[in-house]
Amino acid sequence: MTQGGSEKLWGGRFSSDVDSAMLAFSESTVADSYMIAEDIWGSEAHALMLHECGILSREHLAEILRWLEIAREKFEAGELTLKPELEDVHMNVESYLREGAGPEAGGRLHTARSRNDQVVTDFRMRLRRYLLEIRQGVSELRGVLLELAAEHAEDTMPGFTHTQHAQPITVGFWLAAHAAGLARDEQRLAGAFLRTNQSPLGAAALAGSSFPTDREFAAELLGFDGVVLVALDAVQSRDFAIESLAALSALMTNLARMAEEIVVFSSPAFGMLEVHDAFATGSSIMPQKKNPCAGELARARTAAVHGRLMELLTLLKALPSGYNRDFQNDKPPVWEACEHVLATLRVMVPMWRTMMLKLDRMAALAGAEFASATELANWLVRERNMPFRDCHELVGALVGTLVSEGRTLDDHARVAEIMTERGQAISAEVVAEIVDPQAVVRAQKSLGSTNPDQVLAAVAQMRCDLESDSEEIGADVKAIEDAREETLRRVREVLGES
Repeated sequence: MTQGGSEKLWGGRFSSDVDSAMLAFSESTVADSYMIAEDIWGSEAHALMLHECGILSREHLAEILRWLEIAREKFEAGELTLKPELEDVHMNVESYLREGAGPEAGGRLHTARSRNDQVVTDFRMRLRRYLLEIRQGVSELRGVLLELAAEHAEDTMPGFTHTQHAQPITVGFWLAAHAAGLARDEQRLAGAFLRTNQSPLGAAALAGSSFPTDREFAAELLGFDGVVLVALDAVQSRDFAIESLAALSALMTNLARMAEEIVVFSSPAFGMLEVHDAFATGSSIMPQKKNPCAGELARARTAAVHGRLMELLTLLKALPSGYNRDFQNDKPPVWEACEHVLATLRVMVPMWRTMMLKLDRMAALAGAEFASATELANWLVRERNMPFRDCHELVGALVGTLVSEGRTLDDHARVAEIMTERGQAISAEVVAEIVDPQAVVRAQKSLGSTNPDQVLAAVAQMRCDLESDSEEIGADVKAIEDAREETLRRVREVLGES
């Protein structure tokens, strides 16, 4: 018990312990349980730095590291749990250390640091691990989509605007578009990782320390790319968390669009795809039902992630400079969002990999609802040298007539007849060639169009980008793993285990 009767490690100033209601209201062990490994690693690096700077003796360093390693082993064995009465992960780890190493050695670990810089260090370390795992999941999904896009570069399907048939496109074009969106998600996540992976350790409470510490040394041991330079900024900034949640929200928006199309396109009205039984559920009353629930739940998870971003933005709004206890609530929305995203990716990847694309049905719908009309207007511009607006009006009137007669563009002879009546003589055979969905997609010439050759070129480029991104993710993972190994090597060296 510390002076004044408090059992808290900060209790010297106080004459009584914390009220039980206040303790229940203020403790954060559930959210902090995500960061136990990071807190132990961070403490080891801090202790090594203190010794390197001549602040901590070899004897005390060895005792501190010995008990931190015991704590780490117990945690990895599932035997280390956080006690709510000790408020947070930092006090739990330090109390465990002081019990084992004794107050003389254990009490020296917190020299030149504060829970203010310690908690945001743990936060950044845990978040970067989440970001890397999510980036790997995004890359895997991109790979699946690009593989399918290359395989189906020539297969046709309807393209939509306003949820109405618009123009024929290829299946590969549709899938490549989703992969392209995910590539930007990876770029956003990579940027968030870059700004998350900066060390605040050594900023102490807010003003730095009067001890001659080496923040760069500690940052290197912890696998950070650098330090947050200004101490006050280091303890008060949470923009890295906002940026990460914003990137995750954008990612989930893209995943929700994909999920929505899975749900809609698998309905009998469209019948263009079918999810594997492993990713569908049935009805408790209707025996015939096969519901694409994975897609529906992905849409729901998106709402949760968006909500967590708004929660964090509102939490951080208008906080004054320095550390504020409000920050205790900054981690739950981040952990929850990351878990929602990972759960969604873990389902989306195998769901797409096992999806049945009903190519015959897609092809049958590709030219439905006058979807080839735009190409007929384009043909008139090219072959008859007419202004596009005149062609647009002529084909629009043609469609109106066909609708009134209950016909479609597949009634080639009638289309030719109406066109001829309106001063543009054309044969039924030429009409058939123009409005065929396969001919329509091949007629596209512009860069990035639905033309199969353009699709394959885009897929090839995106595969190169994916390979580069995957290598970058691998390098980021390895850099952190190497830093962890270097910290452990130094710890074992001190403990005589090398």
